[in-house]
Amino acid sequence: MSGAGTLARRHALVTGGSRGIGYAVAQRLLEQGARVTLLGRDVKSLQQAVDSLAEYGEAGFVSANISQQADVRKAFAQAVERFGVIDILVNNAGQAVSERFDRLDEAAWEKMIAVNLTGTFHCIQAALPGMLEQQWGRIVNVASTAGLAGYAYVSAYCAAKHGVIGLTRSLALETAKKGVTVNAVCPGYTETDLVQEALDNIMQKTGMSRDQAKAKLAEGNPQGKLVQPAEVADAVAWLCQPGASAVNGQSIPVDGGEVMVG
Repeated sequence: MSGAGTLARRHALVTGGSRGIGYAVAQRLLEQGARVTLLGRDVKSLQQAVDSLAEYGEAGFVSANISQQADVRKAFAQAVERFGVIDILVNNAGQAVSERFDRLDEAAWEKMIAVNLTGTFHCIQAALPGMLEQQWGRIVNVASTAGLAGYAYVSAYCAAKHGVIGLTRSLALETAKKGVTVNAVCPGYTETDLVQEALDNIMQKTGMSRDQAKAKLAEGNPQGKLVQPAEVADAVAWLCQPGASAVNGQSIPVDGGEVMVG
């Protein structure tokens, strides 16, 4: 239960926290003693997630559209009112659109930037002042290997995630002497709802079965498998530890060796 562990009494806010990687991250942080606020748009899903996380510690939720700054500020204020200053921010919320570049319309492009990059910007701006005031904080951006490499048919998503990596590196330099670390984890294809949508798309376009489509995605991982949400959560949780204070401005692939950053 919350109150014991390396993150005892720290307040962590996890965006996109009701399922997949965000849910796994929330569970890990609760197990380490943090109090956790989940942020998302679907109130029903958020409540269900909070209910199922109750055995691990203190969790609550706030609802917001992260692409809207006023929405974010209001939600973060509610979170602070419940659990105190946000010590740990995990920017996990994201969406992907698969489309050939010459068929990609402006609305889809703008949506990818708004959710994946501008949303991260809004959340960091809302949480950072409290971290700077107390001279301690952890910001972990869940980017993607798409932020480190190019993939065909997801140009807008790749552009947004590359932006998240650039933001991570720049902000890490600004906060380096102020007790706040800023890092990113970059999962490869992970067994989440987002990948299920990718599988549906492959099946529709190629006629493959679900197992064949899944195997096709797993080919890019030298371990020959999809990454599991818990594996990403372990990397995020490590970056939040007091002992990770010297790790700053890094983009850590969690992908079985698909992308190697030199």
